[in-house]
Amino acid sequence: MDEWQKSVYSDLTGEFVSNSCPEQGEKIWIRIRMRKNAMVRSVYLRTREFGVENLTEMEPDEEWNGLVYYRTSIRVNDRRFNYQFYLVTEDMIYYYTQYRITDYVPEESHDFVILAGYKKAAWLESAVFYQIFPDRFYRGNPEHMPRNGEYFYQGYPCSRVDHFEDAPAEFADGHNLDFYGGDLDGIIQKLDYLQELGINAVYLNPIFLSPSTHKYDSLDYFQIDPHLGGEEALLKLGNELHKRNMHIILDISINHTSSEHRWFNRDGSFYKTEEGAWHNHQSPFREFYFFSDDNSYDTWCGVQTMPKLNYTSESLRDCIYRKEDSALQKWISPPYDADGWRFDVADCLGRNRTADLHREVLDEINEYLKRRKQDVFLLAEDWTDCSEDLQGTAWDSAMNYFGCTRPVREFLGCTDLFQDRDERLKAVKPKMTAVQLRNRIEQFHAKLPGIISYQMFNLLDSHDVIRLHNYDFISDPACRAAILILFTLPGVPCVYYGDEVALDGRTNATEGCRYPMNWEWQHNEKAQERFSLYQKMIHLRAENRTLQCGGFRIQELGRYVIGLFRFTRQELIILVCSTDEKEQIVSLPVADFGLMHMDAETDWFGNPVELFREKDSTFMKVLPHQSYFLIMKLS
Repeated sequence: MDEWQKSVYSDLTGEFVSNSCPEQGEKIWIRIRMRKNAMVRSVYLRTREFGVENLTEMEPDEEWNGLVYYRTSIRVNDRRFNYQFYLVTEDMIYYYTQYRITDYVPEESHDFVILAGYKKAAWLESAVFYQIFPDRFYRGNPEHMPRNGEYFYQGYPCSRVDHFEDAPAEFADGHNLDFYGGDLDGIIQKLDYLQELGINAVYLNPIFLSPSTHKYDSLDYFQIDPHLGGEEALLKLGNELHKRNMHIILDISINHTSSEHRWFNRDGSFYKTEEGAWHNHQSPFREFYFFSDDNSYDTWCGVQTMPKLNYTSESLRDCIYRKEDSALQKWISPPYDADGWRFDVADCLGRNRTADLHREVLDEINEYLKRRKQDVFLLAEDWTDCSEDLQGTAWDSAMNYFGCTRPVREFLGCTDLFQDRDERLKAVKPKMTAVQLRNRIEQFHAKLPGIISYQMFNLLDSHDVIRLHNYDFISDPACRAAILILFTLPGVPCVYYGDEVALDGRTNATEGCRYPMNWEWQHNEKAQERFSLYQKMIHLRAENRTLQCGGFRIQELGRYVIGLFRFTRQELIILVCSTDEKEQIVSLPVADFGLMHMDAETDWFGNPVELFREKDSTFMKVLPHQSYFLIMKLS
């Protein structure tokens, strides 16, 4: 590929589109740029309007630092406006989409996409989230803790852990009923800590009435668990966060309930058996679930304590999201005013062997909630390619396991999160190359509308994933690389509580990633170093426009050396990460971003950098398993 072809670039940031969220019928301009060259004779914008293919010739717009821009104006008449570029030389036509340049006409799944009329939550642009598993964060009011044996669930008693620093029990011993006493008051008391870290948005794991520590098995969507402080504590937490210009999103599972939910009430553990659908075939809640004549029922993944909700029921839809006093509308409205929802197992929602209403339900949730609160943030849990649900009418974002967590962890030495569950697949341990990492990230982002791509919820760890730094084979340099990649990728970064202090954990089961927060971390040198790294990157991401909304390119610089580039007209940020066992000399394509001359002795952290030029190219010496983060000003 010629150098000019490698430099071709466009996206939906302000450098290349005058308005990435126009109203339908609005006129906008679109630009593309590349290195100045004698090959390209003309550039076309290829669009489709109401199904009809159109070509619009683009005019040279300006030249800057060795780059030439082409521009055209066009009216966005389709609600979903997709386009690609034709680059014409004397003897070839090249085609440029979000994914790559080809010398053949590409299909349209990787086209640039503008969503006319889409209402984005503006606060997301500078957001850095902090995920909190409430029971394990901080014990604010010990009186909230359940008493030993206060209730039984699935045949086991709940218990309280008296010493907050104790490691969690294995599931066979604790049964997700071992409570540490973390609560909403505890989060309120630690808001100064979060602000010192630089956090400006909080994602809470479920807080609704539930017998378990994780609370994905709700008993009542309309009640905050009193063991977490109840509605009064949530109201106070929300007010305190908003006073500090911070945001909060809540977590809910509307795919299933607990088998002890008041609507279902199989064992009568918390409600009288006169209530609920299990014992009462005439119950109005019977249609909320998938019951057979023999009283068997459909569940989430075969878990009998999690019966699946049936969205063929209009009454269920009213109760969950349609009515103003529905569960989803209640908590985003005054006085609670949550800023968004995270939807547990969103990929399963509304579909099973009996009925597939997934698309219909997702679109309705979006419609009703956006009508109630225009800038509400709708975040899905999905570990796979969920691009079909991220096209502007359903979710605003997804937890980016597919385009961030899984490939980044694999590049640094982990087995893919799905493949790790199969013994044969887990036994095969190929070393991921930089090309493979690039392809894994690009293939997914290229299928998303640009505005959605910049809202993807990027994470390294969560309550469902063993913490990366707890693996013996993951070195401190590998962890550092992961953190830098997290904050350099386009999207919204999220820090799982405790990652910033290298919180202890186990790698054998999920309980190992839910250790209680270590509030004595200041006495540990490694924890201090990790905190400092996170703090610097969080503050930079929350303030730096290039990381928030600049262009993005990822490129292999060597077999095991990856380069991430974020850029505006004012600034170029370069991240270079190596997993190679040997020192490498790599070429940095800085001219593609308008950087005429690169000179640096250290990176942003003060680490030594060795650069040299040869034949108008910039080269860098990259040491084994090292990362470099540079911020260069552009003239």
